[in-house]
Amino acid sequence: LKLILSKSKRNMRSIDIHDHVKGRSIYLDDIPLIQGTLFARVFTSNVAHGRIIKLDISKARDLEGVHKVLISSDITGINQIGGIIDDEPLMAENIVDFIGMPIALVLADSESIARKACKLIDCKIEAFEEITDPRIAYEKGALIIPSKKFILGDTESTWSSCSHIFEGKADINGQEHLYIETQGAYAQPVEGGKIKVYSSTQGPTAVQRAVAKVTGMEMHSIEVDVTRIGGGFGGKEDQANAWAALCALGTHITGRPVKYSLSREEDIYMTGKRHPYSADFKIGFDNKLKILAYEVTFFQNAGAAADLSPAVLERTLFHCTNAYFIPNVIAIAHCCKTNLPPNTAFRGFGGPQGMFVIECAIAIAAPKLNCKASDIQKANLITTGDVFPYGQLAESEAETSWQQFEDRFDLKKMQQDVDQFNKENIHLKKGLAVQPICFGISFTKTLMNQARSLVHIYTDGSVGITTGAVEMGQGVNTKIAQVAAHIFSLPIDKIRIYSTNTTRIANTSPSAASATADLNGKATLMACEAIKERLKKVVISIADTKEQNSDIEIRDGLVFLDSLETKITWQELISKAFEQRVSLSEHAHYATPDVHFDWSKGKGHPFSYHVYGTSVTQVTVDCIRGNYEIDFVKVVHDYGQSMNPMIDLGQIEGGIVQGIGWMTCEDVFYDEKGKLRSNALSTYKIPDIYAAPKEIDIIPLITDKENLAILQSKAVGEPPLMYGLGTYFAIENAIQSFNPTVPRRMNAPYTPEKVLLALYGSKDL
Repeated sequence: LKLILSKSKRNMRSIDIHDHVKGRSIYLDDIPLIQGTLFARVFTSNVAHGRIIKLDISKARDLEGVHKVLISSDITGINQIGGIIDDEPLMAENIVDFIGMPIALVLADSESIARKACKLIDCKIEAFEEITDPRIAYEKGALIIPSKKFILGDTESTWSSCSHIFEGKADINGQEHLYIETQGAYAQPVEGGKIKVYSSTQGPTAVQRAVAKVTGMEMHSIEVDVTRIGGGFGGKEDQANAWAALCALGTHITGRPVKYSLSREEDIYMTGKRHPYSADFKIGFDNKLKILAYEVTFFQNAGAAADLSPAVLERTLFHCTNAYFIPNVIAIAHCCKTNLPPNTAFRGFGGPQGMFVIECAIAIAAPKLNCKASDIQKANLITTGDVFPYGQLAESEAETSWQQFEDRFDLKKMQQDVDQFNKENIHLKKGLAVQPICFGISFTKTLMNQARSLVHIYTDGSVGITTGAVEMGQGVNTKIAQVAAHIFSLPIDKIRIYSTNTTRIANTSPSAASATADLNGKATLMACEAIKERLKKVVISIADTKEQNSDIEIRDGLVFLDSLETKITWQELISKAFEQRVSLSEHAHYATPDVHFDWSKGKGHPFSYHVYGTSVTQVTVDCIRGNYEIDFVKVVHDYGQSMNPMIDLGQIEGGIVQGIGWMTCEDVFYDEKGKLRSNALSTYKIPDIYAAPKEIDIIPLITDKENLAILQSKAVGEPPLMYGLGTYFAIENAIQSFNPTVPRRMNAPYTPEKVLLALYGSKDL
């Protein structure tokens, strides 16, 4: 059933906007404190790798206002919070694996007392050799999981057919999530020895599972509730588990409420980031710029434990060829264990790292082939029927988006203007780069592609909905409300979206992978349709008709029968349905059809659909200082049929700027001892209003292709971030214009310091 929203429903504002502006929206720190609440703080390791040889908590325990100091031996269940692999202790037992690893948990009457008590803990650690470089970890055999590989065609026999072969290395650093609301949880005891946890998490069930494991309780004894969170970007998909588990453990042992909201300093140094990668590549072309073969090896810096690294690694492989068809591919990925905080999900989930490397290969090849990178990109765009390295056939919009991009934006004229500017200016140089994208939508772990929705119609005609979706600023609650408003033809103020709660919706997938609106929206659509079908039978029973197959519509609060108004109102219909004991509630389950993947073969159909797009970025580099400005980013983006252009536009703009930050000013820096040096906003820079592009122009792709997205509205959470990659290559092109003798070194991010070094050929880059 193809459902297209009316214009009024499509242009709906966020349902949260008024409360946000008025400061009434409820986040973790807005929950009123219960009398007797204890405040938690962890004492952590100051050594990246070592053995605890002394741990004396007596002074901290005896401090006035301290109620408990818990260590690993106090854990009532299992000292383990690993989600994919059981390799991550909640609190260190004998060995510490990274700076910031929790060793003890202080529970006190106030945050200040808890902080003071942590300073009284006497801990001695015998330091071991630490590893911070993934390549060194690989050489030492320190892998989280066995390496993974995709193979398409036969690269070995193809190299001899290539007219041009290039090899190189690419390095790409991590990225701090820097969500506005830091990690945190508030655990409260409830009747019968059960626990309710308010958590700032993208994965309520993951928190529920971790709390049950650590406390030794069953999952039905743990209730997790999330009204909304103040940003996540993947950083709260699994890493929220630790703080919820610590609070719940404290509640389980003391019988009192326990709250822990991390300070910004704690959050930055104790939590994992976007995964840094190092990669080697080899690429071969024919004389017509067609890529014939591509080999790439990824070294992922996973940190000290698996967290979500294995899944992130897999998506790197899935996106290693970006929007291009390459007939012969070998892609290998190593998940390397280092002594850094476990790295985790971040918007794009490993896909951007894989895409960056193929773009590096193209950027290095282009000048040697005496062409623009865009010539190579255009010549190799994937088309419908081409096969991805993982075996799925493409339903491609890559060429369509490129063509509409060229029709809308005169790329040739842009390049001529840049060339002319660079001829006329010595110390300012402009750079231009095109960035096509192709991003798969679905969880690559098939079982996670499911969701449920519980819909109630109350006897006054109002509607309440609970799903597994977590609202974190992406507008998913508004989209789910739009679905119900469309099916029942109701004004939005008749619909309420409840908090995400594990007692109402169990076994939720996290709000991640850009799949949240699709999964939970489709479950909501199914529930609403089921109720609507029952209501149609009520209409037949009360209308003056004997035609059982009459066409029945609900339109703007009135019932229509065979397109004729019946005078039956929505309110009257609901009241009559209740009188007839017709169920006005439905719990629907949606599972994405036709997705599957077999890792033993490295082949399958992992994605419900792909999102495509094409962008161009122009920068101006100050060749004296190394500073730069982003003149514009212009995009043709594949929305499908957007169900809410206002929300989607905001997501695309935000994704672009976050991607630009990753490629430019955001530089996560650990020293050789594993200590985070970019540990504050004075040393870690994110894009501000002056660093954002002066102009962002986003044009929807015009398409009549159907897709499996909710109401034909494709996901917009992650794909736009990849447009930020173009900024790196635009800066590189500007540098080359200033100093063509500089060797191209692919090492992101391109901070102003690195730009200055590159401009003058420094080998220290």
